[in-house]
Amino acid sequence: MTQNENVATAFEQAKRLHAAGQLAEAETAYSQLARSGEYREAALQALAQLYLQSQRPRDAVDMLSALHREDPESLSHCSRLASLLDALGETGSAISTYEQYLGREPDAATGFFNVALLYKKEKRYEEAVSAYRRAIELGIDDPQEVYSNLGVLYSELHDADNARSMYEQAHQIAPGYLPALFNLAGLLEESGERETAVEVYEKILAIEPGHHESRARIVHATRITGDHDTVLDDLRQAIRTSAGDRFGLETLNYALGKALDELGQYDEAFDAYAAANELARSRMPAYDRAATEQAFDQLIALFDANWIASAESSSVSAPVFICGLFRSGSTLTEQALASHPAVTSGGELDLLPWLLGRRFAGYPQGAANAPAEKIRAVADEYQSKVFQLFPDGGIVTDKRPDNFLHLGLVKAMFPSAKIVYTKRNLLDNCLSIYFQQLGGALGYSTNLEDIAHYYKQHERLMSHWQACMADNIHSVIYEELVQDPEPVLRGLLEFLGLTWDERCLDFADAANLVKTASVWQVREGLHSKSAGRWRNYESRLGHILQQFESGSA
Repeated sequence: MTQNENVATAFEQAKRLHAAGQLAEAETAYSQLARSGEYREAALQALAQLYLQSQRPRDAVDMLSALHREDPESLSHCSRLASLLDALGETGSAISTYEQYLGREPDAATGFFNVALLYKKEKRYEEAVSAYRRAIELGIDDPQEVYSNLGVLYSELHDADNARSMYEQAHQIAPGYLPALFNLAGLLEESGERETAVEVYEKILAIEPGHHESRARIVHATRITGDHDTVLDDLRQAIRTSAGDRFGLETLNYALGKALDELGQYDEAFDAYAAANELARSRMPAYDRAATEQAFDQLIALFDANWIASAESSSVSAPVFICGLFRSGSTLTEQALASHPAVTSGGELDLLPWLLGRRFAGYPQGAANAPAEKIRAVADEYQSKVFQLFPDGGIVTDKRPDNFLHLGLVKAMFPSAKIVYTKRNLLDNCLSIYFQQLGGALGYSTNLEDIAHYYKQHERLMSHWQACMADNIHSVIYEELVQDPEPVLRGLLEFLGLTWDERCLDFADAANLVKTASVWQVREGLHSKSAGRWRNYESRLGHILQQFESGSA
């Protein structure tokens, strides 16, 4: 047997050991082969896979780094290393890996596309745009995907014109490319162009009749009346023929619930919503009431008034945060404010949680242990990112509802912060969450009792924040806002140091983007139709929610 045959046999034996789960023996065999010439690359790749399987990611990084150093012109080696670094939270190092590669291979279109994704993740927006455009210039395969991604990026930058142009370019190149069409329709909804959005969704369904998200969005964009005879039949038929598509079924059942609700068929609507939430529950993490209480206890203990006073930075900025539970009226409040000429709607910015995850390892304890200088640096970074997004924005509102979790740190970052807390009747708020298809890890959102539990925990935390920083927090009660808006909005503007402006009462047709699940409710303007909505479902709520409302549970 020749030397090459011996090495090949040894590699096959190492692979058998690996497949059999004999990882220590396989590691030794691969390591020996890695020192040889012919099988070094394959052995290093196998070692990287073995280390990942053994939950030794740093060792895997070492193996992939060796491969990248030895063949720096290989996009495959670069991509595997960068992907692992990104997964480990080292996105900056992943970007550097691609930048080094592109320094050697300046015509690698796919490399520019890949690094653009990472630039976007790190909110390096201008570099992401440049990298995507360079990929197009270099003739990347499937440019429609790049144009669609550019559209998403411009949309996040609140540049609706450029976003629309990118989606239309993608459609022109590949008329059947559905992601670009679906993104375009979503942008049209955000812009208030209801009829045009519906036309695009219908175009998608003509191409792909089983595109359930488009069918559902048509229902959500339409006020369903008795004139829409076929809507229920179409939805039910789609549900019957989609048994294998759990997310599609979930989406369709939420839409069916919405249609039935608007037709006043409340029992049937509740059944549809219950079916939708049962499906949603399978993709959500289980809600742990005890763990939630402990997490809120920790926030209250760590970020008390003494800590806030000792940790306050020297920042003089006074950003405006609008927060509360989801579906509590935060979007309505923001859109009313955004009609004031001094205010720009920032929408649901993810800047604060993004920064907390990257700058305070082990949050919340990591933030509680941070010196005031670091807190100031994070505050400055937050402001810098907001300015990037809205360079001419004036007062920019940050309307991410769950920022209520972080208000102790917000106060330390920005001693003069203005916090607008939106609150809604427990039963109405719980039902509105239950009736909305939400993403993320909101495990509480698919069970009414869990939603009510979370509502009570959020109340407890907000009471703590109000005790710590009452002067920084202004409450807007949803029912008061929709029933008699002018005094509520006057009080809110006074809190923000702004003069009264009549336009705040009439914002339904504003030209700004509305990036929220409640886009069409907001476009209807101020009304009280949703206040007391729970009474339509009183027979289905059960005694437990009644106990939560009375405070006896």
